[in-house]
Amino acid sequence: QVQLVESGGGLVQPGGSLRLSCAASGRLFDVYAMEWYRQTPGQERERVAIRRNSGSTSYEDPVKGRFTISRDPATNTVFLQMDSLKPEDTAVYYCSFVSYGGVRHWGQGTQVTVSS
Repeated sequence: QVQLVESGGGLVQPGGSLRLSCAASGRLFDVYAMEWYRQTPGQERERVAIRRNSGSTSYEDPVKGRFTISRDPATNTVFLQMDSLKPEDTAVYYCSFVSYGGVRHWGQGTQVTVSS
């Protein structure tokens, strides 16, 4: 059974930084990509960053240039470095691992609040 555990969320002032972590454990096979999503109340969950097995990364426009996704293969951990945070970045952030076969695993989510 695969388990993803996120950490690193919290309250930060506008312009500040946070680093989210997502540690994976269990039987992970054929991981195609690791992703970060976010969701606010009443809204659809939206992807903000993806790191493919090839090493390529992509970001959605609202976070481009401010967020960086990275991975530590030794510990099966994926990170999301978030800089220059804005109030509109406030959301619950979820990590996801997806296999080549389309099987997706989710973490439990971590709250990020950007407020003065």
